Amino acid sequence: MARRHPFPSPAGTIRVLSPRDLPLFREHLLRLDASSRRDRFNGVTDDQFVTSYAARCFAGQTLVVGYFEDGAMRGAAELHERIDTPEKSAEIAFSVERAWQHRGIGSHLFERLIERAVALGHVSLYVTTHPQNQAMKALARKFDAGLRFENLEAAGTIDLSGRLAQDRKPRALPRPSATPTSATRPPAGPDLAAAMAGLTKAVLDFQFAAMGGAGFGGASGATEAPRAVR
Repeated sequence: MARRHPFPSPAGTIRVLSPRDLPLFREHLLRLDASSRRDRFNGVTDDQFVTSYAARCFAGQTLVVGYFEDGAMRGAAELHERIDTPEKSAEIAFSVERAWQHRGIGSHLFERLIERAVALGHVSLYVTTHPQNQAMKALARKFDAGLRFENLEAAGTIDLSGRLAQDRKPRALPRPSATPTSATRPPAGPDLAAAMAGLTKAVLDFQFAAMGGAGFGGASGATEAPRAVR
């Protein structure tokens, strides 16, 4: 699948839209010039249709990714769930305002949408456009969508099964640390245990001698209670 861009990365940002972004999405679609609007909707549409369409996108199973510059939305990519196919699939659509076209924004939106589609488990994506939409046809070919022409429309399919299988491939777990822990460290040998016991006895004998008492294992006798250290 193509990933090379002939243009540098756009200066704006791309993110998934939430319902509160509906006004931004609607205004973007309404700003499309006549030619760009025809490319997006495959025909002539009025403002009322566009306004109603934008609202429906956020009321149904549609994911919208937007391109933003200076706080305004200048491009959009849409992922519309399909319920008429046995496998999980969706139809996709794109729109970029005239002054922002031919800057690679469509390709970046396309890649982001494909990433989201794979994450959602889609096996294939469908794209439809009219035969005169050269930008969309070029974008579809770039991402390996085989186009066919039916009833004055160009339709194409993008197979995501390979990327989906790669994304679901189990990843190797990190290897455990080679540093021994208290649970895996072998027990101390008899020589080390004896040395530690002798050291403990010597320390205790010294403490008792300093307080005037008999050492452990020494002569028997009364010992006074330990005194507080001053």
